[in-house]
Amino acid sequence: MMAGATAMVLGACMLTACTIEREGEASESADHAAEATQEQDLPPELSVKDGAEDVNPAEPVTVTSQGEGLSEVTMTNENGKVVEAELSADKKSWATAEVLGYNRTYTLEATDRNGETSTATFATSTPAATASVYLSPVEGAEVGVAQTIAFRFSSVITDRQAAQDAITITTEPKVEGAFFWLNNSEVRWRPAEYWEPGTKVSVEADIYGQDLGGGVYGESDNATNFTIGDEVITVVDDNTKTMTVSRNGEVLRSIPVSLGANRWPTPNGTYIIGDEHQSLVMDSTTFGLAYEDGGYKTAVDYATQMSYSGIYVHAAPWSVGQQGYSNVSHGCINVTTEAAAWFQNTVKRGDPVVVKNTIGGTLSGYDGLGDWNIPWETWKAGNADETSSW
Repeated sequence: MMAGATAMVLGACMLTACTIEREGEASESADHAAEATQEQDLPPELSVKDGAEDVNPAEPVTVTSQGEGLSEVTMTNENGKVVEAELSADKKSWATAEVLGYNRTYTLEATDRNGETSTATFATSTPAATASVYLSPVEGAEVGVAQTIAFRFSSVITDRQAAQDAITITTEPKVEGAFFWLNNSEVRWRPAEYWEPGTKVSVEADIYGQDLGGGVYGESDNATNFTIGDEVITVVDDNTKTMTVSRNGEVLRSIPVSLGANRWPTPNGTYIIGDEHQSLVMDSTTFGLAYEDGGYKTAVDYATQMSYSGIYVHAAPWSVGQQGYSNVSHGCINVTTEAAAWFQNTVKRGDPVVVKNTIGGTLSGYDGLGDWNIPWETWKAGNADETSSW
């Protein structure tokens, strides 16, 4: 009898222990269920706050479900126009699919499957003015090894660093390069050394939505890409009165030239080939030299630009007798008509022309085609924190 009673007591104890364990599991499951319920009851998360101002219109607006998914999301501007958007396949996220406008007010309403709703009304940036940016070289161009990348803004840029930060330059292979401002509305980018032939370059100027300083915002994005062609280098030597053209290290031709006379000597330095004209009327008054002061207005053939200041390689049949012997031009490189045509057909935009041994000083690095005359250490240091006189 006693043994039986003991067995029953043990059985009761074992039953009680098992019951206590199940109650603990049930309590823990209830806690998890409560937490899940709390998560499901959270409203959608918006990327913009209600009442926000000066929101960047270039940045997508997003909505994220904190529950099982989004049931409905709408975003309209102040005129009631619905903004295009995309909902993810799992309905967990939503994002605008069109660029927003400046000076707009938008209302965003998002409802989750759990019934919770989030709402926000916000305003985008209101520029005092907008600036576009023009890029060079043009899309798909093949250019020379000295080509620099130009960004010309339609307005003065007071926050140069913001403008630079909006620009992405990708090269294949990678090269060291840097920005440098020629004036308040134009910045250039160039490598430390001449490009390697075959280099591929892509440029993206994502300025829309960016505050460029002084109330000016980027008007629209722009992009370009180009390839570096053969290394064509021209050396003009006043000592020998010759212009020697080489391609990939091989001398193609040495041409007699006549450079700027003592009154208008051709500057030394590295030039970059620019525009090419089969025929061009050259007018010295456009560069500040009046006709009565020795100026001219002359039609020339095969004019290949070397500087913004008016220096070209061009046909000069009137100076054939001086070519190779003396300098009689106003600063241009005078050659025969045949040589001018050959030169124009041989070089391309971005090819370097090195002028040496003249009495004309050095072409300004701010000329527009004289970028390589600014020492690399100066260029690399940059001038984003400066302001030009123009």
